[in-house]
Amino acid sequence: MSEISVRVGISRGLAWSSINALVLRIGTFGVGIFLARLLSPEQFGVFAIALTVQAVLMTLADFGLSTDLIRSQDHARKAPTVATMGVVTGTSLTILMVISAQSMAQLLGSPEAGPVIAVMSGTLLLAGCGVVPYAKLQRNFMQKQLFIISLVDFFVGTAITVLLLMSGWGVMALAISRVTAQFVTLMLQYIFAGERPKFGFNRTLTRQVLGFGLPVAGANLLSWVLLNADNVVVSRMAGPTALGFYFLAFNISSWPMNAIGQVIRSISLPAFSRANTSPQRILSDSIAPAWTIILFAGLMLGLLAAPVIELVYGRKWLLAVPVLAILGIFGALRTIFDMAAAFLLANGRSSVVLIIQMIWLVCLVPLMIVGTNLAGIVGAAAAHLACAVLFVLPSYCWGLSRIGASLNALWAAFWPPLIAAVPTALATVLASSMTDSLSIRLVLGGSVGCLVYVICIGSWFKRKLKVITKYGAVNESVGVSVPTVLNKTSTRKGGV
Repeated sequence: MSEISVRVGISRGLAWSSINALVLRIGTFGVGIFLARLLSPEQFGVFAIALTVQAVLMTLADFGLSTDLIRSQDHARKAPTVATMGVVTGTSLTILMVISAQSMAQLLGSPEAGPVIAVMSGTLLLAGCGVVPYAKLQRNFMQKQLFIISLVDFFVGTAITVLLLMSGWGVMALAISRVTAQFVTLMLQYIFAGERPKFGFNRTLTRQVLGFGLPVAGANLLSWVLLNADNVVVSRMAGPTALGFYFLAFNISSWPMNAIGQVIRSISLPAFSRANTSPQRILSDSIAPAWTIILFAGLMLGLLAAPVIELVYGRKWLLAVPVLAILGIFGALRTIFDMAAAFLLANGRSSVVLIIQMIWLVCLVPLMIVGTNLAGIVGAAAAHLACAVLFVLPSYCWGLSRIGASLNALWAAFWPPLIAAVPTALATVLASSMTDSLSIRLVLGGSVGCLVYVICIGSWFKRKLKVITKYGAVNESVGVSVPTVLNKTSTRKGGV
């Protein structure tokens, strides 16, 4: 593909990804409100346990195969071998999940989740079967087709969920709808990619694929384990009901990351894999505008947590307010980590990403146990933020410095939004405290905060945005993220 073709592909990809993110996030937001008002916190907790198990194993169903196909210059020859490997891993994990479903549910402190876990195991096989067509769609910047697939997935899953819930199926409705929607997604991926299932096995290619894919799979697995370790700890130490409140708060804190991340996730890896720009500046220039937006979004979610939760989900969910206040900032940092990890992968440093995920997991689990023991779900949220600041951020700085990224340039992109956040927070708190009306607090606090933030950082943000548009093909992207097979599912937390 020529540079002009890549440039056109990126532009179209960004446009369709933006539409995808906007439409689906609005739809998912509406469905989330419906489910939160219909289900109890305990039922939410049961589904969270099932989703945790499925999400962790889903990383292995892909095994880093799609990532290798997307970035590879020899993708056509690798495809049959990759297809075979995808089916084998997906089938194996499905069988494992079915057999161990009830044992895992009891181990995680929620025996009611056993049947739900067993049903959701079908998504692992379907994900493994879809590695090749999914990679082709991503590699060729076919975001319009991916948008249509996502839209169909959303409507099929939502319709089945609502029908089964209204028929009294309870939490099982969510599992059945997820498997059905995944099957429809798989069919559409093959249709739009113009692919037919084609299997083969080349031992030499297998070694090449595994050489890159295993560290990616390991990093994704560790990432999902550590980002779902909170579910396990909270469920075991505080129970399913407390997990329901925590699960809701984490979902809300992920709104900004999911919306922005989906736009840039879909085109980042193929674009960065073909870039000729020096890493000295490209990452810092990409982070600057993305961090400016995501920090403000996380800050507003944290400061206005009470009116957001009560207005949208109802008073029964107010125990999630202090959790959201902490996780809002953590969600913003996750976006930066996501960008840094993708940049490392685009430069072939999958082993570095794996090491960082190992550091993250080893540091998070003890902090999570101590935090939950001392302060319940609020302590669990605080553990996430403390681990991110004290251990994960320095680890990514170390990894990026190894490939020539300028840490001084990264810091220069990082601190201006942080400084602007201080007067923004003060103004938001003051404005929202002037009335008892929830809706007015939300609108007034958000408006005043936005105005102060724009005044403080607006000119700087415009300059950084102009720098991005002057880059070549890759730098037309605002940031980077890691495309994994998990992006094809309706899971709550991002990949690496």
